[in-house]
This record gives sequence, C-alpha cells and structure tokens, in this order.
Amino acid sequence: TGTGLGLYAIDDQLNPKLLHVHDGTHANRLIHRESSTCFIGPYAIDAKGNWKFIKEFENQRLTATMRHLTDPANRVYVQTMEGLFFEMDVNDLKPRLMFDLIKEVKLAERPHFKGAFTGQGRVVVANNGFYEFGEDDAGLYEWNGKGSWHKLSGKPHMDCAGRMDMHEVVFCTGWDERSVLLWALVKGEWQKYRLPKASHAFAHAWQTEWMRIREVETEHFLMDIQGSFFELQPMAFEGRIWGVKPVCQHLRIIPDYCAFRGLLALGGNQTTPNRDNNPVAGQPQSGIWFGKTDDLWAWGKPQGWGGPWRKTPVIAGQPSAPFLMTGYDKKVLHLSAGAGQVKVEIDFLGSGSWETYDTLPGGRYVHHEFPAGFSAHWVRLTPSADCVATAEFMYT
Repeated sequence: TGTGLGLYAIDDQLNPKLLHVHDGTHANRLIHRESSTCFIGPYAIDAKGNWKFIKEFENQRLTATMRHLTDPANRVYVQTMEGLFFEMDVNDLKPRLMFDLIKEVKLAERPHFKGAFTGQGRVVVANNGFYEFGEDDAGLYEWNGKGSWHKLSGKPHMDCAGRMDMHEVVFCTGWDERSVLLWALVKGEWQKYRLPKASHAFAHAWQTEWMRIREVETEHFLMDIQGSFFELQPMAFEGRIWGVKPVCQHLRIIPDYCAFRGLLALGGNQTTPNRDNNPVAGQPQSGIWFGKTDDLWAWGKPQGWGGPWRKTPVIAGQPSAPFLMTGYDKKVLHLSAGAGQVKVEIDFLGSGSWETYDTLPGGRYVHHEFPAGFSAHWVRLTPSADCVATAEFMYT
C-alpha cells in the first residue's frame, strides 16, 4: 500500500496485477491468526486471496492494526495517523470509533501517530509529531483496556513491536535532543535505554517517514532508527535487553522491510519533489531493494553520537539511563558537569551488573578517550552532586 497505489496481486513470476485503486497513505498490517486474514491498508485479505475493501476507512490514513485485548479471536484495533482509534469485528468488518487520541492524551496540535502494538495486557501507541528541539508534545502512550490512557513520554516515538511469545517483550523506539530512545516492556515493567544517533537528518517529523522494527531472519529482529540499523534480540535474558548491536549507518528513507524468499526486501522513498523543493526529481521515486541481510554491513561503518544528558538538571547519586557502547570503534566522552564528580560505570555483561570504570571531575569541561579496543555493552553516568550537566559520547 502507498500513496495512490491501491491493492496489487503478484504472481510467482513477480508480475503485478492491479486489483483495486485507492488514494491514501497506509502503513498498517496484521496477520490475524484466528480468522486467517491479512489486514493491510483498508483491505482484508483471506488465505485464498479473496479481498474486501473496508469502505469506512476510505478517507482515513491507517498506521497500525493490532490484536484486541479482551476478544483477540474476533476483534482488532485500528489506529489512524490523525489519532482515531477504532475497534473492528473481523467477521463483519464494521469499525467502531473508541477514542480520539488527540483528546484522550491532550495533544496540543500536529498529531502524527505511527506504530502501535498490543502486548502484556496493554496497547502501546507512538506519535512522532516533533518539530523543534525542546518540544514535549509528541509521545508514547499506553492503555490497559480500562479507564484512561497513560502518557509514558512526550518525546517523539516511532514504532512499537514485539512477539506474542518468547517472553512477549514489547519494544518501542523514539528519540529526543540527546539520543535515540529504546523502551522495552519486560514482565510488566518498562526499561529505558539510549542509543547513538547516526544522523540528525531524521529529527524533524517530516523527515522521519517510518523507522521500523521487523523480524528479518527466523526469530531475529532488525531495528532501523535515526540513520542506523541495529540487530535486536527479541527476548529478555535475566530480565534485561541483550544483543543490541549496530549494523550500519545510512541516509535512506526506508518505510518498511521484510524477509522475502530468502532475501531482504527494503522499501524506499528514494526522492520526491516535496513542495517543489527538489524540482529535478520529476515524479516521486520509490522502489524495493533486494539483497541479503548481511549486505547491510557494507552500507556504512557504524558511527554516531549522543548521551544521557544535554543541559540536564541531574540529581546526586541517580544514575543515567544506560547508553549503548558495543559495536563501535573509537570512543570519546565529552562531559560538562556544574559541580562534584561524575562516576562512569559499565555493564559489560548486559545484565544490569555495573562496575566502576573511572571517576571524572565536575565543575568544568573534560573529555575522556577510551582506550583502543575497549568496549562494554552499556555505559552510564552517576553524578555526585545536584547540578546541570551535559554528557555526549562520540563514536567514530
């Protein structure tokens, strides 16, 4: 599905046949196991290839279809980019509006709801409407099927994904002024991690399009966020997130990707004359890249920057969120803390076992170059005094 494309069927020779024309931008998909139905865009497609167009969604931009909390065998949830949240019976395909999320979560303006997922007894939705540094009106929200929605974060978030087995961990990606954000719901509790950004060219809401978490090999996740692909283990071991590792950096706009006949297929918005700012582009160009997952390692050496603090009021003795350290080459920390000292701790097992690496002085700017070959899975910082601090890791 895509802008003005509609529904196609593709035969064994990869020849497309247009089945239905529909104007609209959709990004939802769900294989509903109990009814053997694929929900994609405003269509329901059964196991024999028979399809139905859901007329009620004709003028909506659908961004997520997810399993139902209380009646997953017969109903699904559907979310639109503008924040309308529907419940739909999979038998009669009649959607019923449940929430206007703009009102439910009290968004000021410019909603841009993207990924959503159901797991561990709750619905989690992401909104990436982000236009200026410092804004706190985008967000990550959850709902347990009763009462009101709960705001987890006001920063822009993009995708929510997970498996319905293998510990049922729910992952959510986003970003703020400091770094990439990675949330993981493990046994009912949210864990927060930070990852480097490979580019600032994806920061504005218009520039993001889609950045996904997808299973690309058997039970292996690949995560695309802010100009980097990361390998992601879908399970939690010892109650922690292991196996996050950078694969490459890139500047492609990749709305979606999947495994297809042993290949990795990447969709792409290659170029567009958006508002006439790219006049030589002609018509919008998009297409599919086919290759092997391992080809991604040749795209660009993993590099990035970011950190836990950016002119941030910090509290004495309170550790920062873990920041990813593994998989990068040369590493340096830039630190400016207003008072006291800052303890640098590493978790080289990835299990939440922290060891002191060094203590750096506060009260002035300092930097620390990590030795060649040194790495750990996660690094975090703990201040000894209340102050305003900035800490940014540069990985090259």
